[in-house]
Amino acid sequence: MHSTFMGIEIGKRSLMAHNKSLVTTGHNIVNASTEGFSRQRVKLATFEPLYAPQLNRVHVPGQIGQGVTSVSVERIRDELLENRINFQSSVRGYWQERDKYILMLENIHNEPGDFSVRAAMDKFWEGWQELSVFPAEMATRQSVLERGRSLIDAIHTRYNSLRQVRDMLETEVVGAVRRINTILADVANLNERILKVKAMGDSPNDLLDRRDLLVNQLASIINITVEHRGGPPDKFLIHTSGFHLVQGRVPSFLNTVVDTENNGYSKVVWAGKHNNDEVQVRSGSLAAFLNLRDRDVREEIQKLDLMTMNFIDNVNYLHKNAWGANGSTGIDFFTEFPFVLSAVGNFDRSGDGVFDSTYIFRITGANTLNPQDLIGLRGTMILSGADANVAVEYFPTDTVQDVLDRINNSPARISATLNMEGKLVFRAMTAQDRRNPDFVIKHIEDSGEFLVGYAGVLAASGSEGAYTWETAYAVEALNSNSQFAVAPLSHPSGWIEVNRAISADIMNIAAGFGVNGRPANPGDGSAALAIASLRNQQLMVGNFTSFDQYFSFVVADIGLKGERARITLATQNLIMRDLEEMRQSISGVNIDEELANMIKFQHGYAAAARFIATMNEMLDIIVNRLKT
Repeated sequence: MHSTFMGIEIGKRSLMAHNKSLVTTGHNIVNASTEGFSRQRVKLATFEPLYAPQLNRVHVPGQIGQGVTSVSVERIRDELLENRINFQSSVRGYWQERDKYILMLENIHNEPGDFSVRAAMDKFWEGWQELSVFPAEMATRQSVLERGRSLIDAIHTRYNSLRQVRDMLETEVVGAVRRINTILADVANLNERILKVKAMGDSPNDLLDRRDLLVNQLASIINITVEHRGGPPDKFLIHTSGFHLVQGRVPSFLNTVVDTENNGYSKVVWAGKHNNDEVQVRSGSLAAFLNLRDRDVREEIQKLDLMTMNFIDNVNYLHKNAWGANGSTGIDFFTEFPFVLSAVGNFDRSGDGVFDSTYIFRITGANTLNPQDLIGLRGTMILSGADANVAVEYFPTDTVQDVLDRINNSPARISATLNMEGKLVFRAMTAQDRRNPDFVIKHIEDSGEFLVGYAGVLAASGSEGAYTWETAYAVEALNSNSQFAVAPLSHPSGWIEVNRAISADIMNIAAGFGVNGRPANPGDGSAALAIASLRNQQLMVGNFTSFDQYFSFVVADIGLKGERARITLATQNLIMRDLEEMRQSISGVNIDEELANMIKFQHGYAAAARFIATMNEMLDIIVNRLKT
């Protein structure tokens, strides 16, 4: 038989359940604007009935209910949707930062503009054009000098601006790693607290919300996957690229170390147990910072260096073969600083005190060639490429120009041109691999005679006669009558200057070539005209046929990168907006809904109180009013 006070107990349970529901509703309302908060609901269920189905149960019609109870307080959360949002946050984080920094690069180029490098170079060519017309005028020489200085200032400004952006990205990388480590420590701490709360049988909903918010912030920085393994032991795991970032209460921190092969910038490694292995970051803002710093901005600097080095090398070649108004010759217009002190380019790359490499930027053949002549030879040239050597074939029906075009259109990291004397000139490009130096010719080999007896670059054919930078005194493989120049200091766009001899005396500015080794006449402007003509000549500035093509490509390339970043970011923002709206519809607090629930639970509470009052009246009649 059930208890006399069973009704009071049922009413009490109802009061407690509706009170808990009201409190939870209030908790939802006051946290409606809290970032990362998920609305909560009290799960109500019927209390265990009075009689269990066994032999000694009282035979009554049906089971007698004992009211309501609150089973748990649940978060309204869609875990599959959260995983999708984490992935999308990582992608959006990447494009947000990329769009911001690509815009900076676009502003640095300032093309087209009156104060850009291209505008300054156009003025420089115009100055030489004027000098070719008025070679005896002092004003035109002064104009060439000043426009040369203006061009140098423009190149320095662009280089310094690019370098500053790269330094900013370095700061962003270090800051992102610190932020990641802070989040990992906080998540590990929350995991420990959550585990203790669950062990007591409670629902740590607010702690779970805080952890999910941190995970979402982490996902915007680095690509992650989340795994929740139920207990025991209950483990919450976060991975990146197959490695654990968090294992329950144990975080795996990241670190930044100086990379000597990357201009002293940092690389992101695992701290401690992974023996400083480099972290493979694929998306998120950290991936954007690394890619921008080590690829995009580095490539922009390399392209500027490549243009600068080819520019000063071609101008200096013509200028030092011409005569100044004071009878001087052999003077470079721009300063060139060699990377190595050895006249033959020897360098100790391993740092063991022994020469083991040769750093040569330019090699000029000994023989004069006509670009329209048929070579009548067959063979295969092996030239250094980005990752491996490149084979370039030539045939008897090829002209000299055909061979040059085939070299320049190949993946070889060498440009081939003919100078004004018709001699073959090889120039090195920038290196794609950060471990290799820029402007170093790494390999030249010919199975036939084009580079040997025909062009006069190499001394012998075959692998035994190959030139390779990985040995000292590699220039011994070159033709004895060929010429070469050692590699320049890194980043010539940062140190190039007008020769002090030119600045000190503008009469040293050469305008004419002269005749038969004799100084040029005052009215001879042939050298100035030749320098002005460099503007449109096919000089092969790396893979670009001319300076104008170089500028056109650089401006178009950065513009297309910016356009792609803007369009992709807009797309990612739309995707994230849809996902966040979906999450808000599931987990967000709807004030109208909560107010409706509040009224419902309030009425339930009032009904339970009325029920208890009624049961109390019944008991009062039985206890106090029935007289024997």
